Amino acid sequence: MTLSLILACCWVIAAAVVAFLPMRYQYAPGLALLIAAVPLLVFLAAENNPWIVLAVLAAIISMFRRPLGALLRFLKRRYL
Repeated sequence: MTLSLILACCWVIAAAVVAFLPMRYQYAPGLALLIAAVPLLVFLAAENNPWIVLAVLAAIISMFRRPLGALLRFLKRRYL
């Protein structure tokens, strides 16, 4: 198992731990996880094949579907 896959597994565990927190305490760690997902995806792409990257990207989008939807709605209202 490559280092990038180990870090991706740690990211998933951290996201599960954050999910157990009350909602008011989830914002800061959730934002940190969302920001950390981008370099993690780049690192995964450098070390593994594209199918693994797509699977991890699907997991990230699944976990952050509501915040990402709110961000898309905000951007749509602001720029369109």
